Amino acid sequence: MRLSTVRIAGRTTWGVVDQDSFHDVGTVLADRYADLKAAIAAGLAGVAEATASANATPLADIEWLPVVPNPDKILCVGLNYEMHRQETGRSEVENPTIFARYSNSQIGHLAPIVRPKVSTDLDYEGELAIIIGKPGRYISRGDALNHVAGYAIYNDGSIRDFQRHTHQFTPGKNFPDTGAFGPWMMTPDELGPLPDLRIQTRLNGQVVQDATFGQMIFDIARQIEYCSSFTHLEAGDVIASGTPGGVGAKRNPPLWMKPGDIVEVEIDKLGTLRNPIVDEA
Repeated sequence: MRLSTVRIAGRTTWGVVDQDSFHDVGTVLADRYADLKAAIAAGLAGVAEATASANATPLADIEWLPVVPNPDKILCVGLNYEMHRQETGRSEVENPTIFARYSNSQIGHLAPIVRPKVSTDLDYEGELAIIIGKPGRYISRGDALNHVAGYAIYNDGSIRDFQRHTHQFTPGKNFPDTGAFGPWMMTPDELGPLPDLRIQTRLNGQVVQDATFGQMIFDIARQIEYCSSFTHLEAGDVIASGTPGGVGAKRNPPLWMKPGDIVEVEIDKLGTLRNPIVDEA
């Protein structure tokens, strides 16, 4: 299944995407689930059955919202591809580098990524997002994938000069309207094995990042194992699994996103997340 949170005629709901239509399962199951996060927590019980009777809306008539607009946590993995680690000059480490993004910094597919007034150093970071389905603490690597509800595309837009103010990442990763998340999440049974899938970021049609998930330093299971060692993972939590090499900050000259640009992140089988760039009003 492909599941999304959307707005239709000013009303927020969630449901199933099937070809060119959105099926409003959220309205059918409103007495059971307040939102997609609640449905994820229940193992998506009843969602497939409700899809058949849900009203269908053409995708052209919906507004995409972040797949899970209200996760308890968004944990981001830094420096998780060898090419990216090398281009940053960072040392090899034994454990993943983790920082947090706030849920109110997120936007959906086709919504504008906003370059803030205080910086022009707006960078792209195409990533695979993991949506936790089964909560847990101290999750073993062998059991980790059983805790995954689905996968989505993420663009962890970064304000690089704020990220460089000190040795931590948080300010540069949390400007409003910089974390694009969508268009949908796909359940693991539909997406299939991850290692050979390709992720590609394009800026105005030019390929700027290109890798496969098999090139991750810490795979998905290790990320879940490590994150659950220091926090209790909840249903609907998001782990952004890191970006490949080729970021704009490490090019010569740097390649910053600017108003009028279009950035796309595409993952094999999963789809394409597309966002225009605008200046803060």
